[in-house]
Amino acid sequence: MDPTQIGIRLASSAIAPLVRKLFISDGTGAGMVDKPVRLSSLVSFRGEKRTLSEADLRKVATELVKRAVRAAGPHDPLLEDEQEAVAEALTLTLHSLGDLDLDDLQAVQLGHQQLAHALYAQARGPELIRLLSTDAVHVYSNVLQAACLHILNFFTQRSTFIPRTLVAQSRQLSELVEAVDLLVERVPAQSAEDTEFEERYRAYVCKKHGRLTIYGVDLNETAEWQLDSAYLSLGAIASEHRHAAENTDEDRSDALRVETWRPVRQAVEHALANHQSILLRGAAGSGKTTLVQWLAVTTARQSELHGQLAYLLGRIPFVLPLRTLTREATRLPAPEHFLEASGCPLAGSAPNGWAHRVLSAGRGLLLVDGVDEIPAQEREQVRRWLRDLYEAFPDNRWLVTSRPSAVRQHWLANDGFFEYDLAAMTRGEVESFVVRWHDAAAADAFLSAALLQALRTKKDLGRLAVNPLMCGLICALHRERRGFLPLSRKDLYEAALSMLLERRDRERAMHRPGALLLPKEPQIQLLQKLAYWMIRNGRSEMRRSDALAVLADALVAMPYIQAPAEEVYQYLLLRSGLLREPVIGALDFVHRTFQDYLGAKAAIESRDIPLLVAHANQDQWEDVIRLAVAHARMDERAEILDGLLARGEQETDHRTRMYLLAAACLEHSTELHPNKRRKVEDHAQDLVSPEALSKGSHYDLAQAGPVVLEFLPGPDQLDDATAAQVVTVAAAIGTDAAIGVLTLFRHHPDHAVRSVLAGAWSRFDPEEYASEIIGHLNPEGIAFPVHSNAALEALVALGGRSRVVIHGNLNLNLLSAVPDDVVTELTIRRDTDSDTGDQADIDLHGLEHFRRLERLIIAPCPGFVDLSPLARIPTLREVVIREAALVTGASKLPYAEIDSEVAWGD
Repeated sequence: MDPTQIGIRLASSAIAPLVRKLFISDGTGAGMVDKPVRLSSLVSFRGEKRTLSEADLRKVATELVKRAVRAAGPHDPLLEDEQEAVAEALTLTLHSLGDLDLDDLQAVQLGHQQLAHALYAQARGPELIRLLSTDAVHVYSNVLQAACLHILNFFTQRSTFIPRTLVAQSRQLSELVEAVDLLVERVPAQSAEDTEFEERYRAYVCKKHGRLTIYGVDLNETAEWQLDSAYLSLGAIASEHRHAAENTDEDRSDALRVETWRPVRQAVEHALANHQSILLRGAAGSGKTTLVQWLAVTTARQSELHGQLAYLLGRIPFVLPLRTLTREATRLPAPEHFLEASGCPLAGSAPNGWAHRVLSAGRGLLLVDGVDEIPAQEREQVRRWLRDLYEAFPDNRWLVTSRPSAVRQHWLANDGFFEYDLAAMTRGEVESFVVRWHDAAAADAFLSAALLQALRTKKDLGRLAVNPLMCGLICALHRERRGFLPLSRKDLYEAALSMLLERRDRERAMHRPGALLLPKEPQIQLLQKLAYWMIRNGRSEMRRSDALAVLADALVAMPYIQAPAEEVYQYLLLRSGLLREPVIGALDFVHRTFQDYLGAKAAIESRDIPLLVAHANQDQWEDVIRLAVAHARMDERAEILDGLLARGEQETDHRTRMYLLAAACLEHSTELHPNKRRKVEDHAQDLVSPEALSKGSHYDLAQAGPVVLEFLPGPDQLDDATAAQVVTVAAAIGTDAAIGVLTLFRHHPDHAVRSVLAGAWSRFDPEEYASEIIGHLNPEGIAFPVHSNAALEALVALGGRSRVVIHGNLNLNLLSAVPDDVVTELTIRRDTDSDTGDQADIDLHGLEHFRRLERLIIAPCPGFVDLSPLARIPTLREVVIREAALVTGASKLPYAEIDSEVAWGD
């Protein structure tokens, strides 16, 4: 027998009927409208529609092998036991059809040989054929390839395949044409010199910004992850968010009212796809700089851009950290000096006028990082600089980042910038971060599981895990302390410093005999001097020469350190893990939070309380003052709070800020006279009185943090407008404690209050919020926005609601568990940035049982949608479909408004 001839001599009539048994039939009613189908849902030996048992599958495989051997002829056939072994290997390989993460269209695109290889790999083929003879292996290989050829033929003969293939090809071609058009538009004819330099510059950006430092992963030194695996996309909330539930009843006649709906939160990189320029606010450690790195690297990798990231095609990233640009207090750079001012070593080799040509062509992505890291008196200069650049080069993309308190609301609004706030990490994002951190640290799996459990059950700990920096510190300390963790922000920082400064050298035996060795306390004292100098001078960086001078002055009072300032500088830089040299000749802290913590400690030890109070109106001092209160003794703490209240009473312009800052400091006041605490609370209470709420800024109150929740009034004796304002503030704070405030309003009759409560769902744990809030709201006249499958499952558990808005690529089949007389209006907004087209397709079969559904809106629908199931809903009177790639079944819905690339009538 020549086993290599089996695939050729095995007739289609012999193999095709057997292959068809591996799959379920189309069934009645199947048509062109189905979306690309996962292989796991097609096989007949898995799932609820199973028609073939595993024993039957083994019989099919055995019969395939027998027919293949017979087709090869009578000469030197395989022995019977070899045939059984080949059949067993083939059975296990075909069984893996249900495990492949492919749909039918993707399988056909692979081709039969690659599909066979994928099945072989999925089934751990080397183990299957390890004991087979050479002839048996050839039989197995050729029968598998022949089977795969007929499997693909079966897919292409299904009634749904051809129209979907045409549309998929049309879509791919359209995307390719759009990408080429974008490149042609954005990349004009270039000289070879420009092209060559851009290739070098992109490679530099990928290397420079393609690594992310993770503090505390290793006791010896900070570790670096590749940005690809480390980046965690965080949500942002538009500062001027308008919720559709706030629309009046008159708006209901507009079939496109759906256009006013927007998710409460979305990924920042996607927001930038919709807006040419964004000002992004985020607290310390919230991931602003990491986002800048990711955008720069993603833009530099042009070949990997697709979906919503296509807006980055042809663009050149410029990373512009403001603290670096203003280091020497010179004028902010013009485009031709961007690279030099930001410390790029390629600056000298850039072709003359290159940056100007890039921006003039509208090809730039300008990432301006850290408005808060420059002195307040210099920010107006930055705003004018941004305005001049924006007006001179209007067609580029812009992202400007800052801490929330550094710039007022609408700071750049008149210049065309949309404003977003980074949201606190959701429970799911925290859990994802914890798992990734432990994977990167190669930590024991039980530690990851234990920390996740602690975060779920210990609310004080969960309150600290609000951003990537805090999550990283919690992970590091949890591993270091084998599960014991501090429960306050100050104690967390203190424990982190102890881990970094004291234990690492000792445990790693890093010290060499005769070399400088500094205990923890002297290191902290010296680091405090450096941090406090930066704070007093309004800087987040200092020149190396200034750092040496500060250290030299400090060492005069520390005679037990027998080393010059230069040696101490190098020791702190290399050994502390808290300092770095971003460029030659400059020094900063690895994170601003450590600078604030150490500077606050220095201020208290220096008794500089009047200085703290005097700078309380400056945002760069806000965290310093909070942490100073945490470091202070009881009398010092009282002095700070008295000073803040006195300034608030005397300075009307700063009154709100002073009172809120004093209230925020109560969280860190572990010991304080009751009368003093009551005085601060009384002043804070004045800010959240009904009269003050009607005039004040929700944004300012929310930025003060969870402490404000204690002072917000309940619904009694509040008018409807003020009640809505209270709910808005509590929802914006977004912590677990905020749910306690929101529950007070869950039975409120006002439409606006109920709309805000419904719209805040995505800011909280979906199950808890559904139980505490959604389940108690009067649903009349409001729509319930759902942003996750977990929230959808929770809504189903509540019995559904009349008006529902689905955001994202959620599983609509979950709705089939809702009683058939509940849903009357459904809006579906699908994402357009999915990597795979099937995720954007919509299966409406789950809606058939809704006997009272009157209105359905899908906008956009970037995939396939079959409307034929809707014909069986007698009450349906309005269907609006926008931006769909393929719509079928529309002929039975004469009232449907359809905007689609391709529409099939039946």
